[in-house]
Amino acid sequence: MEIIRSSKDLMERIEKLTREDSVCQVLIPGKGQVTIVLQETLSTSIADDVQQDRELGKMIENSRTAYAQGDTMTTAELLQSRKTEYFRL
Repeated sequence: MEIIRSSKDLMERIEKLTREDSVCQVLIPGKGQVTIVLQETLSTSIADDVQQDRELGKMIENSRTAYAQGDTMTTAELLQSRKTEYFRL
């Protein structure tokens, strides 16, 4: 177990983590033992999501068509179109 004496030491240890070596335990004097786990984040694009879900692609295309035709409503217009009784406490 590595002893971490500065933030620089901690960052150096974190930078060494890899997909294969994704967990380490370090000792921070005055704080105790700390376990660090590297977790990958999945960053997908909207295009990737559309490829995986055809219905999503249709929804986006319908939305773009409605926008191009001016068949849209702002949030304020939507709220104003609802009866005020829906918003009473």
